[in-house]
Amino acid sequence: MKYAAVFFPLSLAMVSTVAADRFITVVNACSFPIWPAFFTASGGQPEQPPGWEALPNTDLTFSTPDNWNGRVWGRRNCDFSTNPGPNSCLTGGCNGGLVCNITTGTGVPPATLATFDFSGDQDIYTVSVVDGTNLPISITNTCACPFASCPVDLVTQCPPDLAGPFDSDGVPVGCKSACLVDALAGNPGNSSNCCTGSFNSQSTCPTSGVEHYNYFKSSCPKSFVYPFDESSGTAIFQCEKSCMTDQDVEYEVTFCPQANGVTGL
Repeated sequence: MKYAAVFFPLSLAMVSTVAADRFITVVNACSFPIWPAFFTASGGQPEQPPGWEALPNTDLTFSTPDNWNGRVWGRRNCDFSTNPGPNSCLTGGCNGGLVCNITTGTGVPPATLATFDFSGDQDIYTVSVVDGTNLPISITNTCACPFASCPVDLVTQCPPDLAGPFDSDGVPVGCKSACLVDALAGNPGNSSNCCTGSFNSQSTCPTSGVEHYNYFKSSCPKSFVYPFDESSGTAIFQCEKSCMTDQDVEYEVTFCPQANGVTGL
């Protein structure tokens, strides 16, 4: 899996023969407002507009098409009153402003991602911090399938060379990955942090060559941390469709899950 290929390759899944209704509930358990968003990489588009404000201790549920493949994330410190667009939020902003553009509104990193692929024989999901993190997230479900999670706040203790952006008080609201730092410096094409160029394989891009890998993975072992992190065995999770033959399935994406009594560790 390559850097920024957050949506899973088709080789991970074959065509499904089971139709099931899936719902995603987005919970803001944080003590401050956030602006959740989602982006559809392939499959049908959910009827829910892909961006909204979520006050503390609120939730919103929307249904997804059977073959949906996409991501959910949260935006922080937003103001859409002037020139709404990707710079309207300190982290996670998207083309379109409050409601992300369905074609180009993928979100500006650093942002913690909850990713889903419902197109194959299993539902595949992960919490990704490949591009950095801005909010703790957990993914739970009604099928008793495994949790995916990065339930702790990695922003407040972020290594100084990764910290930012910062709010008006100088407090960080994001923590970039080393790969994102390389990309922002204009050198992502041959990077051991991004597993690109001469580092473009599992053998040439071990975790020992990825700066700060242990900071992210030790704190969030059930998250996807770098492009080849599937080798850890705790980055990609699956839910068999056999669970879904007799019941609808709900995936709950919770922001700040420890405040809601969920850790996922």
